[in-house]
Amino acid sequence: MTGSGSRSGTGSAGAGTAGTGAAPSYRTMTAFTAADEERQRGVRRMKLTATGMLLFVALVYVLAQVAEHAGAGAWAGYVSAAAEAGMVGALADWFAVTALFRHPLGLPIPHTAIIPTKKDALGVSLGEFVGENFLSEDVVRQRLRAVGIGSRLGAWLAEPEHADRVTAELATALRGALTVLRDSDVRAVVGEAITRRADAREIAPGLGKMLEKVVGDGGHRRFVDLVVSRAHDWLLLHRDEVMGAVEGGSPGWTPRFVDRKVGERVYKELLRFITEMRDMPSHPARGALDRFLTDFASDLQSDTETRARIERLKGEVLARDEVQDLIASTWTAVRSMIVSAAEDERSELRLRVRAALLSLGARMAREPKVQDKVDSWVEGAAVHVVTTYRREITSLITDTVASWDPEHTTRKIEAHIGRDLQFIRINGTVVGSLAGLLIYTVSQALGA
Repeated sequence: MTGSGSRSGTGSAGAGTAGTGAAPSYRTMTAFTAADEERQRGVRRMKLTATGMLLFVALVYVLAQVAEHAGAGAWAGYVSAAAEAGMVGALADWFAVTALFRHPLGLPIPHTAIIPTKKDALGVSLGEFVGENFLSEDVVRQRLRAVGIGSRLGAWLAEPEHADRVTAELATALRGALTVLRDSDVRAVVGEAITRRADAREIAPGLGKMLEKVVGDGGHRRFVDLVVSRAHDWLLLHRDEVMGAVEGGSPGWTPRFVDRKVGERVYKELLRFITEMRDMPSHPARGALDRFLTDFASDLQSDTETRARIERLKGEVLARDEVQDLIASTWTAVRSMIVSAAEDERSELRLRVRAALLSLGARMAREPKVQDKVDSWVEGAAVHVVTTYRREITSLITDTVASWDPEHTTRKIEAHIGRDLQFIRINGTVVGSLAGLLIYTVSQALGA
């Protein structure tokens, strides 16, 4: 019986696809492994055991019938009834178990060979079952809330070795992401973003406000002190050059000694002016410079012509190749700095990330508000995924099952659950025999 049923399984699978016009393209569920072969051998042993019990009760039935007709006594009737019911139970359960995987005796009986012929429908039902009972919003929220992800994750992160592990994994991921990115593409994007943002925003008012605050706070005076001091030192070192420039600009008809005297006079007055400006914080020139800067700050904010000139100057500066190269090279510098910090276990970046993880873990472990917030985030993200992609998730199940080869799938499933199913046949034999004995006993008692 077993052999004929096995041979018919292939035919039923083929019959299930016949008439479609073209044979469907199936893929193997998974390779039939050595463990599967061992399971299949166990199924065969249990089949032999169940079939042996059927043959045993059949033999008992024959012997009991012979004994009853030979006048062996009333006991023969009881044994015959029990054996007869045991045969019926064994045959019924054999039919039921076999019908799951193939047509019994190769006969195309309706509602048999359920797995190979109803595989796709079973896949759809399985997908719907998963979608309704595992991917619903209420179920996801209830299960995640019961887990208490916020408190568990907090307690886990609060351990230094776990924070070190997460920090190392983040550093590895960061290095990997920076390695995958093409520098040329990123530089182009960064350059375009900076240029577009600079073009889209007028800078004159902002510069005016900043300059107004700097002048109001006196922050420019140190810069003026530096410039004046450097100018004084430069004049001392370049006396002849200054005098030569004055003499070179004098008319050609003036005597040379006159030009010399004029140059010396100009140099001395210029040096005196710079020296006084350096040494006198209240020098009139400093006050004039303050007023100039104040007026310029106001013009930057309110004068249309000044603001337009600044915008034109900004455009000219941004358009220069040197500036674009500088902007593009910013990514290279930033990337190198980040990679170096990620690789160094004692870098400020990794130390700060580790400290932040430990602090976050401690707060999550002890503060219910933080736990609730984390739980809400996780629940919201999970609910969004299952509600948005539930159809895609369940279709993964149905499409995968539909792509399996029916015959191979049947063998695979039978190898995994067939041994337990054979116990149904054994139990059917035993329970049938007991039921038959009970029914016969009650009948005899009522008949008496």
